[in-house]
Amino acid sequence: MTTPFDQTPKAKKPGIFATLRSSFLTGLVVIAPVALTIWLIWSVIGWVDGVVLPFVPGPYQPEQFFKNLFGPETKVNIRGVGVVLFLLFTILVGSLAKGFIGRSMIRYAESVVARMPVVRSVYSGVKQLAETVFAQSDRSFEKSCLIEYPRKNVWAVGFVTTSARGEIARHPKTADDLLSIFVPTTPNPTSGFMLFVPRKDVIELDMTVEEAAKLVISAGLVYPQKEDAPPLLVAEPQDASATRSVLETADNDSAKSQLARQEAKNTEKAGSVV
Repeated sequence: MTTPFDQTPKAKKPGIFATLRSSFLTGLVVIAPVALTIWLIWSVIGWVDGVVLPFVPGPYQPEQFFKNLFGPETKVNIRGVGVVLFLLFTILVGSLAKGFIGRSMIRYAESVVARMPVVRSVYSGVKQLAETVFAQSDRSFEKSCLIEYPRKNVWAVGFVTTSARGEIARHPKTADDLLSIFVPTTPNPTSGFMLFVPRKDVIELDMTVEEAAKLVISAGLVYPQKEDAPPLLVAEPQDASATRSVLETADNDSAKSQLARQEAKNTEKAGSVV
């Protein structure tokens, strides 16, 4: 006999509002990244145009140029001309800065700025930030890795920067081969901890640095889109398999001989009783 409490309640079908809500959220997930990306790029281009175009002489403004070309009634709103001019100007400045005259002018300007109490602090901070973000050096994270941090059996994703050098590598208590590991924080990977870890305690990962960064930023929600590697099939040496078969045969023979001896003893006991 069953009671109402023993029956499994039937799953309720979602109502029309729940279905519409689910569809709306799914569409929002699809549309939001695309829309925000387009809006952000469009806004940045408009901001650059608003900053750069006022420095362009009137006859060379895009609207005036097309009016002179196609007639005074022509109305053209071209966004992005300021970005193109900014790129050209930046390339020109970079080319000059690579030369001897450009470097001399930069050193002189920096020496003047260094004498200004407030300006030199702001300039040095901005310069360090720009050199860090836009530096064209080959120094970068070498590989992604796993280390036990902050305690045993707790693992953290890190990035191998370089091997320990200088005083840290020469110190008697750090005689082991040490690696410099940067452990980023979630969801802001620009902050974190710099640790010196023995090489033998560092587990290198197959995922790239970019994939590991996405994993950290997403708090473990975004994993590399790679198929799981098939399990490794370790071939058994022929000698080992042959040895195992011989042992199994020997075990069977010994078991048979023990059984035969036991049967013989039982037969002898039965004869003595009779």
